[in-house]
Amino acid sequence: MADTKEVRFYTLEEVQQHNTCKENWIIIHNKVYDVTKLLLEHPGGEEVLLEHGGLDATECFEDIGHSTDARFLSESFLIGELHPKDKKKSEARQEGTFPEQGFGKNSWTSWLIPVGVAFFFASLYQYYSG
Repeated sequence: MADTKEVRFYTLEEVQQHNTCKENWIIIHNKVYDVTKLLLEHPGGEEVLLEHGGLDATECFEDIGHSTDARFLSESFLIGELHPKDKKKSEARQEGTFPEQGFGKNSWTSWLIPVGVAFFFASLYQYYSG
């Protein structure tokens, strides 16, 4: 049987009002999370959540490279989605970040250059030491 749970939508303005240590909401991939209870337990410290309170934290969330476990745990803080009229505003600010499913301009190419540089220096090391 299909899940019939109704989705609650929040406007960007509503989310922006919840940016304190008593109520802290963030947006990640157009989903709204109430991370208030996570503030004291967040491995990166409460400051990072407070800094992004009321804002779209997608870019920061993806830049950190959260684990599969962290992504799974985040679902327990999900309270709704960003209202469709505000999704385009939010996505425009995220230009250049990882898409939820796909291969954005930063996905595989973001590690290609560091791997190439590492390979180059490893080759130089092998050449001069052997």
